[in-house]
This record gives sequence, C-alpha cells and structure tokens, in this order.
Amino acid sequence: MTTSALAATAAGPDRVGLLARYRDVRRATERLCEPLAVEDYVVQAMPDVSPTKWHLAHVSWFFETFLLRPNLVGYEPLDPAYRYLFNSYYNAVGPQFSRPARGHLSRPTVAEVYRYRTHVDAAMARLLETAEAGTLLRIAPLLELGLNHEQQHQELILTDLKYNLAVNPLRPAYHGVVAPRGRSAPPLRWLDVAGGLQAIGHDGAGFAFDNEGPRHTVYLRPFRLATRPVTNGEFMQFIADGGYRSAAHWLSDGWRTVQERAWQAPLYWEPRDGEWWTQTLAGPAPVDPHAPVTHLSYYEADAYARWQGRRLPTEQEWEHAAADEPLRGHFQDDGVFHPVPAADTGGLAQVFGDVWEWTASAYAPYPGFRAAPGAIGEYNGKFMVSQMVLRGGSCVTPRSHLRVTYRNFFPPDARWQFSGIRLADDA
Repeated sequence: MTTSALAATAAGPDRVGLLARYRDVRRATERLCEPLAVEDYVVQAMPDVSPTKWHLAHVSWFFETFLLRPNLVGYEPLDPAYRYLFNSYYNAVGPQFSRPARGHLSRPTVAEVYRYRTHVDAAMARLLETAEAGTLLRIAPLLELGLNHEQQHQELILTDLKYNLAVNPLRPAYHGVVAPRGRSAPPLRWLDVAGGLQAIGHDGAGFAFDNEGPRHTVYLRPFRLATRPVTNGEFMQFIADGGYRSAAHWLSDGWRTVQERAWQAPLYWEPRDGEWWTQTLAGPAPVDPHAPVTHLSYYEADAYARWQGRRLPTEQEWEHAAADEPLRGHFQDDGVFHPVPAADTGGLAQVFGDVWEWTASAYAPYPGFRAAPGAIGEYNGKFMVSQMVLRGGSCVTPRSHLRVTYRNFFPPDARWQFSGIRLADDA
C-alpha cells in the first residue's frame, strides 16, 4: 500500500493532520447511522449483507488489530471476544464468526458497540499524539489503509441497509432526501479512443490499494466508449423486448441464474399500475427513465450490451478513456444516495459517481503483483478469482475515496450494489 501526503510535513510527522483525518472519517460513519432506529442496526436479510452494528464494530476491530495492539504500549482491549466476533476474513489473525450468521448477534448491544468505538477512538488519539516520530511514519500507511477501509464500509452500510429495509413489506425509508427528477439525460454519443501502448495502474503518488498496481503497459486496440451510462428508460426497452425471457443474449451461467432466481427486472423494481417503481433509501418511488439504471448484475449488464449489439469495456479501456477526467460527479457527500440523470458535459459524463460500471474484465492480479506478507496481505489478493471488476464509484461512495485506478470487484450475480452499465464497441 502506498500512503498519503498526510504522513509527514517538513517538521516531521503531521500528528494534527493524521488525527483530524481519522476523526473526520469516523464521524462520517456515525452520521450515516443517525437516521436509524436501534432495530435497524441488527437486521441481516441475506448472507452477503451485514448488520450495521457489525460494520461499526468491524472497522474499529481493524484499527485495534493492526494499529493499537502492535503499537500502543499498555493497550487493553475492551472485550477480548471482539477479536473473534468482528474479524471478517483474516485467517492470519485467527478464526472468525460465521458471516451468514452475523445477524444472530443480539449481543454486544448497539450501545456496547458504540462504547467499543469510543474506546478505540480514545486509544487511537493517544497513539497518534504520543508515538515516536519513527513509529508514526511507519504506521501512517496502515492508518491510511484503515481509513479507506472504513470508507468502503460506509458504502456497504448504505447498500446493506437498503437491502435490509427493502425486504420489509412496509417499505420503510432510511431518510427523507428524495432524488431530484425532471432533467432529461443527454443523447448517448460515442467517444472514439485511440489505442496503442498505454500505462495502466497506480503511479505511486498518494494512497492506493495494493490491487491497483504495479503500474504496467498494455496494448489496446482503438475503441469507442459511450458518453454516459445506460438509463432506466433504455433498460426498460430491453425488458419490453423480452430480454429476461429469451436466452439469446445471455451467458450460460447468467441465463441459468435468471431462471433459478426468476429475475424479470433490476433488483428493487416492481410493476405498479402499468409503471415501474423501485425501492430507494427514501422509500418507494417511480423509476426515473432518465437516471442511470442500477442494481444490475454483471450477467444483466452483459446481456443488455449484447442485445444492443455492443459490449462492455475492459477495465483497461475504461481507465485509459477516463485517465484525464476530473473527479467530479454525484457521490455520498451529496447526501441523496440515489443516481441522478447525467448532465450534458460534452464529453464523458458520470465517469465517477452515480453507478459503479461493470467491465468485461475478470478480477485478477496485475503483472508483478505480490500480496504483502502477513494478515494485511489478505486484504485483496486472496479474492482474485471468480469476480468481475467495476470502475468509477457510485452515489454512495465518498468522493475522497476514489481514483481513476480504483478497482472494485464483485461476483457476476451480485445486484445489491449501485452497479450499472456503460457501453463500449470496437472502433
């Protein structure tokens, strides 16, 4: 992992900056929980989602395990059992409580989990305020990793809450901020992108996850990339044309999944009086035909692209096309938590934010990748199989968390993330 410029100033480690950033990220997580009732914290409606309470504890476990225990002299855990309960998948740390059973944990209570966060926060402040300069410089990369890890869980808190609330027949709302409507999506145009030898991956300046490097050279053929994501209205045409009823455009595994799970539309869509409605974090709402379609699996994204006579971009094509695009868009920071129609920017629109964009690339290590030794090397490397890469971030991703080289990844049948489609084609 590379680290950020917060680690040091000309006078030495930037203790004030490190602590301020730590507190800012931790407060942001807790602000996301302010609308919740205590009952909302404990629901786990399917194995892939986790209760909000577990997220709050796990991110604290990360700081306790990788920073406090090894580096703060005299640190005492609030409860030794938390080392087991809130370990996600780090085998080098020890055994883990079953992921599908996290919703069974009525104890520790929500109040006790918040006390755990307070305990860890106080200890982290002592560490950052009192550690020797050399220690601070050494642990700064781990601190930055922990903060980006917490930002990932901020996004998961929202996507998991959305799923957990959506299975409730009362269709409860998480908050009252309704996504704006009324703007039409700009026409879908095509950007011609030159191919050739191109550098892909993180260049080492600032923080990046280990899976974003090493930077390396690839050869790309000239290609075309759509100037905006596919909209709900465009995806409705796929549905109306029998897209979910015909195997013609589906991968074999995708068609089997459609049949086994009786998919007929994107996740959360349901017909009401001749219209499509969807569940949002603000409750049920009519589907906005101009907003980007979301909550699609890779299988659905690929089938739609084939139906259009197009394809999905590879992650290398996506990164090359987006390399010079400014980091602007609709993010978690805006507080809406739902995709909105694209603005007509004249170039690539909604490259960042709104919806993660499925690519045609399997999640695999870059040439020369080596996982770090020890438990921290389990963060990304051991998941590099049976998953597909998504790029660009979503409406629930913190803006400061994103880069053009960021590689997200999920299994091809995953739908509960804010995942959508940007089409590509050969030039």
